[in-house]
Amino acid sequence: METSRRNLLKFATAASALAATGTIPAIVQSAFAETAPASPKPAATPLPWRNWSGGQSCEPARRAAPADEAELADLLKTAPAPIRAVGAGHSFSGLVPTQGTLLTLDRLSGVITHDTARHEATIRAGTRLARMAEELAARGLALANMPDINKQSLAGAIATATHGTGAKIGSLSSFVTGLTLVTASGETIACDARTRPEIFNAARVSLGALGILTEVRLEARPLYKLKRRTWVAPVEEMLESLPELAAKNRNFEFYYIPYSGMALGISNNETDEPETPTPVNEDDDGLRQLKMLEDWLGWSPSLRRWTIRKILSGMEPEERVDYSHKTLSTERGVRFNEMEYHLPREAGAEALREIIDTIEKNGIKVFFPIEFRTTAPDDIWLSPFYGRESCSIAVHQFHEWDYKPYFAAIEPIYRRHEGRPHWGKLNTLKAGDFAALYPKWKEFLEVRAELDPEGRFLNPYLKSVFAVA
Repeated sequence: METSRRNLLKFATAASALAATGTIPAIVQSAFAETAPASPKPAATPLPWRNWSGGQSCEPARRAAPADEAELADLLKTAPAPIRAVGAGHSFSGLVPTQGTLLTLDRLSGVITHDTARHEATIRAGTRLARMAEELAARGLALANMPDINKQSLAGAIATATHGTGAKIGSLSSFVTGLTLVTASGETIACDARTRPEIFNAARVSLGALGILTEVRLEARPLYKLKRRTWVAPVEEMLESLPELAAKNRNFEFYYIPYSGMALGISNNETDEPETPTPVNEDDDGLRQLKMLEDWLGWSPSLRRWTIRKILSGMEPEERVDYSHKTLSTERGVRFNEMEYHLPREAGAEALREIIDTIEKNGIKVFFPIEFRTTAPDDIWLSPFYGRESCSIAVHQFHEWDYKPYFAAIEPIYRRHEGRPHWGKLNTLKAGDFAALYPKWKEFLEVRAELDPEGRFLNPYLKSVFAVA
């Protein structure tokens, strides 16, 4: 600031001299030589974007952050296509990349209204899940479930049927009781099960292909606490007990640790017990140790197996009590790429055994645990859980390693068991594959064509998904 004031005084003095003599003082010439551009200003360079893992990237021609629905509507009518919305970048599939317009809903964030009697809340679609949970808790409310990662935007989580675990609990999309959508023409549509039901059925899981969500009305419940228990057991013991574990626990999941024969079980059940201190999150340290064992002992699976089992044998079961949104979601600092498929629940144990066998017989390089979860059926057209009780099996690969060989070896197993891929995770399926997997595929395509006839929301990936030229 002081430098600016001194320069201003110099220019004032120079201007006085110029007025008095009619000549251009040297100080003025010097000042303009230092500040005037030597050539026309170059065009702005597109700001690159990449997702959380670094596996997806693009250079959009335009970035936008609308502050309200009116600004968003104007933007959608005129902005260069394809128009894609981005939240936290936690989708691993090609849903986001665009050379057109990349927009964020971060300015459309927060809880708008809540009704504790009706157990509902209306929330702006750009709200991150972690913030949403905290704001609901402050109002005495909570969702029936939360996903493992809570960094995503609400709109992104709804668009991809993001889910947690629980045999009788659906995905986040199944909690939606109403929503507001702005289309490519700038039209604002409010819909629910009775008002424009065909749009509601399509928009609860839409991949961002119908328009941009601005508000979501969610079913909620009074704030509640859970007791989280973690324990270690042989994976075969876990698989044999799957039906019982899924039935008797509100939330149950487990992680198989490759090349160990061991699994980490996690259950959550409602309780009125007082909260316990929040423990230090050691998940990332554990992953780094597993990577170190892969680096050091990858050449000897038997020695690696012995070492991991030796480490795990000393682990006692652990318990903690806290509010649901604090026990169901965890921090994930070690980056990865992910493929997850949702299978008929009765096929889960057999499919996981095949995956483990494929990894360990072929010596596939991996240290990330394999995640197994359950989800209740729903009636949402593009939900992977449509019409069937499901289990989800997710494989992860360290973000610095090539995931393609690993995922290529595992994906045929998913497909043999009639798996549907998570919309936000990596897969190689095309339009014909999806049409065979989703009974309401044709109905969704009709709604999409009606709301976005010019395909302004379709990037190259979505054109391949929907077979649009």
